[in-house]
Amino acid sequence: MLDPHASLVPVLLTIVDIVVSVFASVHVILFKRDTRSAIGWIGLIWLSPILGTVVYVLLGINRIKRRAQYMRRGSGQLVAHAVGPYLPDILDPIPVLEGSPLDSLVQLGDRVTQWPLLAGNAFAILDGGDQAYPAMLRAIDGATRSVGLCTYIFDNDRTGQLFVDALARAVARGVEVRVLIDGVGAQHSWRSVVRALRMVKVPAVEFHPTLVPVWMPYFNLRNHRKLLVVDGTIGFTGGMNILEEYHWAMRPHAPKRDLHFQVRGPAVAYLQQVFADDWAFCTREILEGDRWFLPIEEAGDVLARGVIDGPDDDRDNLLNVILGGLACAKSAVAIATPYFLPDARLVSALEVAALRGVQVDILLPSANNHKLVQWAATAQLGPLVEVGCRVWSAPPPFDHTKLMIVDRSWAFIGSANLDPRSLRLNFEFNLECYGTEFATCLHQVFQDRLRDAVPVTSEALNARSLPVKLRDGAARLLSPYL
Repeated sequence: MLDPHASLVPVLLTIVDIVVSVFASVHVILFKRDTRSAIGWIGLIWLSPILGTVVYVLLGINRIKRRAQYMRRGSGQLVAHAVGPYLPDILDPIPVLEGSPLDSLVQLGDRVTQWPLLAGNAFAILDGGDQAYPAMLRAIDGATRSVGLCTYIFDNDRTGQLFVDALARAVARGVEVRVLIDGVGAQHSWRSVVRALRMVKVPAVEFHPTLVPVWMPYFNLRNHRKLLVVDGTIGFTGGMNILEEYHWAMRPHAPKRDLHFQVRGPAVAYLQQVFADDWAFCTREILEGDRWFLPIEEAGDVLARGVIDGPDDDRDNLLNVILGGLACAKSAVAIATPYFLPDARLVSALEVAALRGVQVDILLPSANNHKLVQWAATAQLGPLVEVGCRVWSAPPPFDHTKLMIVDRSWAFIGSANLDPRSLRLNFEFNLECYGTEFATCLHQVFQDRLRDAVPVTSEALNARSLPVKLRDGAARLLSPYL
């Protein structure tokens, strides 16, 4: 005789599926701002009973946002501590930009970041590890109070060992040292540098530790920032990890190019603030006092402002500043990025700038270290080239530079790439810099990179075979997740 309750099982499972699908769909509608993403998740939830909801719960909910907001509650006071008492009159208008086309960009930055533009900064351009690493190591060896280092990758190779030794010497001198390495980037070496640092008594922690292996290159929600602050007054930031591949003096097997920057002046307080906030997020230790935050004197004539972004913030700070820069451009925009996967808003802004008569140059590596990214990027170049954007393909070595220059007057530098991971899914830090002399120097660096680059033409893009076009187009569909 059949069990009468057996016939109820399919009905109960159907009811459970409907209930959980409704709750999951409500969550998507309330919290997913991107319409296409929301439609995709709702389709998966309803077309894949139970499984779709499970996948959404595991991959679609940004748990790190809630955790970050909870842990950072109250740590925002560090902002005032960093840039308040030591920088008088920083909220006064900057008269040098009044009436300038960039004045509206200043206002945008004020509202987007809620941080003031600070005068009196000096920037040194450090081309590659051969310039950047010795300068960073000298700064660490000269530290008397504190060293804060945050990086995505800190490799346990010959170059990494130079930093381990310098940090150990600083600790031995009585300097307060803190090292923060991303949980995925810390796995870049088979033998993690975190253990090597701890063995020489350097306090080191991983940001958001994970069991996901480093060979999964598209894992998101990472701390991609590159920050070094020494004695609260000397800063380094840019796109460079601590990795032998950037250190050509070591004759690496697969060399890479990049830019880094030494910063002096009040803007260093932004680097220190961001590091202190990330350290508090990971360890709950509040870095304060005159070992970490000191009065900072003016050192140059560049106006600068820190721009932070991450999955714990819905304001799209980086993208909004980039869009503002494109909207303000009058004559020229120069962009270098290793990973170019612009969303519809950024594509439209680039197209409009070119149609307005602005010369838009975009420099990309010819051989990317992530093939899917290169294929997806190639699929998006056609419309940009057709409206007049000049896209350039840089030959090896792989160029990891992240840079944007507008009218040789404004520069945007830091850790962010022009892809969804940087603009939406990772923790990033950039500096916007106003200053004709500095922007002109960067423009010259950009022009030097163009010398060996080859223009990407519509003819070349159209000449791709059908299988290649299909491959690139299929990769483009994955661009929100690359």
